[in-house]
Amino acid sequence: MSSTSMTGRERVNRMFARQDQDRVPRQDTFWPETITRWQREGLQWDHHDALRLLEADFAVLCWSWPPIFPGQREVLRQDAETETVRDAWGGIARYWKGRSGTPEHIGFGCDSREVWEKTYRPAMLAAANQVDAKMAARRYADARKLGQWTHLSGVEGFEALRKIIGDEAFLIGMVEDPEWIRDIVNVHTEVVLRSWQAVLDEGVQPDGLWLYGDMAFNHATICSPTMYREIVWPSHCRIAQWAHEHGMKLIYHTDGRVSAVLDLYVAAGFDCLQPIEAKAGMDIREFAPTHGDRLAMIGNIDVMKMATNNLDLIEEEIRSKFAAGMATKGYAYHSDHSVPPQVTWDTYKAIIRMVERYGYY
Repeated sequence: MSSTSMTGRERVNRMFARQDQDRVPRQDTFWPETITRWQREGLQWDHHDALRLLEADFAVLCWSWPPIFPGQREVLRQDAETETVRDAWGGIARYWKGRSGTPEHIGFGCDSREVWEKTYRPAMLAAANQVDAKMAARRYADARKLGQWTHLSGVEGFEALRKIIGDEAFLIGMVEDPEWIRDIVNVHTEVVLRSWQAVLDEGVQPDGLWLYGDMAFNHATICSPTMYREIVWPSHCRIAQWAHEHGMKLIYHTDGRVSAVLDLYVAAGFDCLQPIEAKAGMDIREFAPTHGDRLAMIGNIDVMKMATNNLDLIEEEIRSKFAAGMATKGYAYHSDHSVPPQVTWDTYKAIIRMVERYGYY
């Protein structure tokens, strides 16, 4: 890898400011099965080694997705391939054994406003902070020594709705009882802000907040932009305001096609969008010219093309999208989702070389 003149922290801060950088910032994520494969193919240790080879610029300090019933995990039944579990949010889901993936959600303990108000709401507010603030402080000190851009992470209210009451109930609730849905979002927001504040109270000053909430399918947002604006968006505004008041930039992660709500993201105060899912029709070559001055962009490198292991195809993907993103000075490399196990270690090392080749200004 080439030597660089900037630290990761300097580089990412300049990306947000649309100022000159030596190269695009870099980060990535991998499915556990991908790392297992790469270890067989020559990766020495774990995902940290892949990120070191990539020369990743970001460092996560903590993760906040507060469980309603901390410590609860009851295996209800299992077979050779799956196990069905009641989780710490009171839901029942079927998981694959020995491999990652989205579980099949079978049922939700919170199936009415009455259950929410009687059991879930007070339990959520009363639960002790689940973030290890002192561990976050140690990670912060280590990352600062390495010159990395540090961030808090956690889940926002839209994703919490899907976990607590499920898609069907929250979509019906948005129409029939929007105040109930709004209350779930607001309570969750209060709890995650409390957990992040505990980290700041340890003397930590992160550079940013990386907020997670998958709010779209491959063709459109899960709810209409109007319902998002009326019910969930105010909580997004609140989180962005809190982040900015504490000197942090806000990166919002959502899969799916969210082109219809980009302007609402900007209005909420989001500073950056990630991962910009290519297989959902999101393309920075389209959005960077229209939104790149107001919304930094991380990702959009298609993992479906990575999974072909066709280096010519992958190189054109990286070359063309880097050109579009770098034109705004507000772009960072990331796959458009976690790198899947179909990608060989040799292919990923070639991808790193391509990121190096096309990523310098």
